[in-house]
Amino acid sequence: MRAMNIITLLLIIVGGLNWLLIGLFQLDLVAAIFGGQAALLSRIIYILVGLSALWQLMPLVKSFSEDEAVAQRH
Repeated sequence: MRAMNIITLLLIIVGGLNWLLIGLFQLDLVAAIFGGQAALLSRIIYILVGLSALWQLMPLVKSFSEDEAVAQRH
C-alpha cells in the first residue's frame, strides 16, 4: 500500500506541474512529449494521473475520521 501511495503521489505531482505549465506558458508538456492530447500515451498519462487523484482520496477521507498519523500508514 505504501508503494502505491508513493507512485500515486508522484503522478499527482507530475499532473500538477503539467497544469502549472499550462497555466503559465500554455504548454501541455505531456502532450508535447507523447504526441498531442489525443495520442494514446498522453491519454494513458492523463488517466493515470486522474486515477491517482482518486486513490489519494482514501487517505484524505481516513485523515478526517482517524488520527492523521494512522491514516498515513495505510
